[in-house]
Amino acid sequence: MGDLTHLTISELQAGFRKGDFTPADAVRALEARIQAVDPQIGAFLARDFDSALAAAKKADVSQPLGGVPIGIKDAINVLGEQCTCASKILAGYKAPYDATVIARLKAAGAIPFGRLNLDEFAMGSSTENSAYQITKNPWDPTRIPGGSSGGSAAAVSARMAYATLGSDTGGSIRQPASLCGVVGLKPSYGRVSRYGLVAFASSLDQIGPFARSTRDCASLLSVMAGKDPHDSTSLDLPPEDFTSRMTGDLRGIRLGIPREYFVDGMDPRVRAKVEEAIKTCETLGAELVEVSLPHTEYAIGVYYIIATAEASANLARFDGVRYGHRAKNPTDLLDHYRRSREEGFGSEVKRRIILGTYVLSSGYYDAYYLRAQKVRTLIRQDFTRAFETVDALVCPTSPDLAFKIGERVNDPLRMYLADIFTIAANLAGICGISVPCGLVEEKGTSLPVGLQFLGKPLDESRLLGIADAYEQAGAKEILAQIP
Repeated sequence: MGDLTHLTISELQAGFRKGDFTPADAVRALEARIQAVDPQIGAFLARDFDSALAAAKKADVSQPLGGVPIGIKDAINVLGEQCTCASKILAGYKAPYDATVIARLKAAGAIPFGRLNLDEFAMGSSTENSAYQITKNPWDPTRIPGGSSGGSAAAVSARMAYATLGSDTGGSIRQPASLCGVVGLKPSYGRVSRYGLVAFASSLDQIGPFARSTRDCASLLSVMAGKDPHDSTSLDLPPEDFTSRMTGDLRGIRLGIPREYFVDGMDPRVRAKVEEAIKTCETLGAELVEVSLPHTEYAIGVYYIIATAEASANLARFDGVRYGHRAKNPTDLLDHYRRSREEGFGSEVKRRIILGTYVLSSGYYDAYYLRAQKVRTLIRQDFTRAFETVDALVCPTSPDLAFKIGERVNDPLRMYLADIFTIAANLAGICGISVPCGLVEEKGTSLPVGLQFLGKPLDESRLLGIADAYEQAGAKEILAQIP
């Protein structure tokens, strides 16, 4: 039977259907791997192998994802399981319902298992902001895995999950996928229901998958996508097979290279790997076209106004009254609110709440929030114009390799710049994917580099076809070297 943890979802399902092994065998293989590896990596905040094994024994492998175990970021509700968002303020909280994506995965036969670490309330780029533990990069445990979905990326990279779910508000799927050497997909805004995802910034958040192949991400998206009456921002679109354009061929595809995404300050080794990958796309038949996204320089500033403003409003519900951490012996209601939030929230969450409250306050709303929304429109228009001449964009996912744990903890601005190439896609509502494109030798260890493809809104099928073609030609060897 061999080591089942090396398999992709496609390979796992083929084995189930041929009778080579069972879903229970797959769960046991993950259990052994997690027990051996996770003490060094710290990807999981909670695990329930007994429930996963019971579900595996009843799995119908004829279903689209029948018997496939999938790890879940601890900001997505799964009925009866903890949902802490890696925050002390939600310690002990158990979800009273399934998020829509979870209900759809279960209906397709998947087995949600395990709660994966993240930056508290998804606010961070390194998974160092968790109230419970720091997740480490499987390629080099002295380095960060990226964030905020660092636990989800690390679990796939370390072969502790066949696939996982994360959320992407400014790069929180694509950036850790890049730094951990796996595939990570951010769907277009409205493609996937956000119902059951604990909100950070409601106009930016989107749930998406991590996996070891683009095809696996497409299979998961095919199950999760669709209109949801619980989420008014989800779009009513016909069902789609997102593997339909996976031809392995890029002939007839025009790929735009945004000049603003190749800037001074990038690690030159990252740039070299990305440029090499772009040449591979050209050999597959793609036509390369230089494009401009002139308002890119404002994306970080706009994001940290809009995202913090929305976070301030969304996190106001955590007041210690209905659920979550509650301060002991408050002197009055105001003291109860103040101390419950002071004790429950970590420093980065407090920083963003304060920033968001400030930009929404009387006298500053027009100067900051309203102006940021106007610039957001300009950023979206940049992409619209670019997509009039090209089918997709290709660029780096992250400007750097995975950095050392603790290296940027006291430098928030430098930490925020880790998402410089991913944030604009969230502001524009378009789809994006990161695929491994190379390994860089760094002091005796290999560190992965990610290639990012950005697609038109709701054009995931084409985007996934492009990414799959590159993966087959340029990324399969890298994916095979996952630790």
